[in-house]
Amino acid sequence: MARKVAVIGMGHVGSTVAHYIVANGFADDLVLIDTNEAKAKADALDFKDAMANLLFHTNITVNDYGALADTDVIVSAVGNIKLQDNPNADRFAELPFTRKAVADVAAKIKESGFNGKIVVITNPVDVITSLYQEITGLPKEHVIGTGTLLDSARMKRAVADRLHVDPRSVAGYNLGEHGNSQFTAWSTVKVLDQPITKLAKERGLDLDELDKEAKMGGWTVFQGKKYTSYGVATAAVRLVNVILSNALTELPVSNYRDEYGVYLSYPAVVGRDGIVAQSHLDLTDEELAKLQTSANFIKEKYAESLDATKK
Repeated sequence: MARKVAVIGMGHVGSTVAHYIVANGFADDLVLIDTNEAKAKADALDFKDAMANLLFHTNITVNDYGALADTDVIVSAVGNIKLQDNPNADRFAELPFTRKAVADVAAKIKESGFNGKIVVITNPVDVITSLYQEITGLPKEHVIGTGTLLDSARMKRAVADRLHVDPRSVAGYNLGEHGNSQFTAWSTVKVLDQPITKLAKERGLDLDELDKEAKMGGWTVFQGKKYTSYGVATAAVRLVNVILSNALTELPVSNYRDEYGVYLSYPAVVGRDGIVAQSHLDLTDEELAKLQTSANFIKEKYAESLDATKK
């Protein structure tokens, strides 16, 4: 069975996602869509020029929404990265642009007859994921944001650096908004199967400092090159592959939680049918309060965005 993926938005992140897919043969068919058709065509030709030196072949289609009808997974990388260049490291600075662009893209996706899964990178990701689901009418389980899959990776990197281990030896989650109201749920974090709270006391680790480092990791990268790409693209492609392969993997992605009435990042089992099960963590009272605060913030911003798109 052929694997078909689309990437909408061929900026720094979208093109990195597409390159990762082509170079590793993760899809048989790839659809590239961008408002700048010359850029999308140039990327397509560049990928085709690479294929003689790759182990895999990928069929590439450019700027054809009709090709989405039988696509398995769409990756939304729509955005305007220049708007992220603000002193508050606020992903919501991009919202006036992205909510308008996404309303147009989502309507075209719906019109195409697409009935697959959508992986959302576009910021602010929790609100935009909600907008995609609302406009396309797809089941909530089929529209997923990368959310804190990236922030959890940044937390693991920060902890691993301090304890001199590989990030894959760190388990645990950042929860809530993919933004400034997120937090590290330290009660979930273990290093080599040892609770981080125990190691922090033994090694003198400052967990507040590590939480801030995870939260601000993207901003640190942004300050150096004025965009982020590799971390978030890798998270998105991992999510795409988990869906395509029905891997049934627990990931901290932005998914709709009934108890909070909004999309936010919380571990869920992901497979071919999108969100196939939701996890339930034994969080501390402090962590639960932080999660509720984050949920309230996302809900408020989503309501504002929904009103704006209807005007």
